[in-house]
Amino acid sequence: MSDVEGDDTTPAPASGEAMDINTAIAEVLKQALIADGLSRGIRESAKALDKREALLCVLSENCDEPMYKKLVTALCMEHNIPLIKVDSNMKLGEWAGLCKIDQDGKARKVVKCSCAVISNYGVQGSAHDVLQNYLKSQH
Repeated sequence: MSDVEGDDTTPAPASGEAMDINTAIAEVLKQALIADGLSRGIRESAKALDKREALLCVLSENCDEPMYKKLVTALCMEHNIPLIKVDSNMKLGEWAGLCKIDQDGKARKVVKCSCAVISNYGVQGSAHDVLQNYLKSQH
């Protein structure tokens, strides 16, 4: 174990190579978690979306409850909140911090997460810029 809290588990890309959207989402979710601006799960996410506190919503494609996806999608559309869909709820759970990190920096005991909402980005670095450019290109 390291003495420093908030160890980076995903390797940062070299300055020469471009960051892909999944790496950017993971980094932005981590920064939001550090800044206490991340809501995870349907209850927290629906509250944040309904209060219009949300800046971004991340929804997993392989959610097994269709009404869950409809609710989150409808709330995002109603309040004009950007929605990004990712392919796996296991990945989203790991990115949202719903796991234990072992000595080697690998995620263990990952809890599935179908929805995460960012209400505070925290530190806005290069991952935030990549994400904002991706959102602009989607609309």
